[in-house]
This record gives sequence, C-alpha cells and structure tokens, in this order.
Amino acid sequence: MNKLYLLFIVAVLGLAACEQQGPAEEAGENIDEAMEEVGDEIDDATN
Repeated sequence: MNKLYLLFIVAVLGLAACEQQGPAEEAGENIDEAMEEVGDEIDDATN
C-alpha cells in the first residue's frame, strides 16, 4: 500500500511540474499565434 501511495504522490508532483511552461514552449506558442494571425490577414485580404 505504501508503494502505491508513493507512486501516486510522484505522479501528481510530476504532472504539477509539467504545468509550468518553459521559455521554448512559450516562444512556440507565440509563433503559432503570430502565424495564425498572418493567415487570418491573408484570408481577409483575398476575400
């Protein structure tokens, strides 16, 4: 039972650590948003 409890705690802490974004992930999201905005502007200009 103690091993299962320890495994659960490690899993929860591991998932909590994944919640924080690193600088590379944040930069990637910014690039994705910028590309989406450019795509929208191109669609607006061609319609």
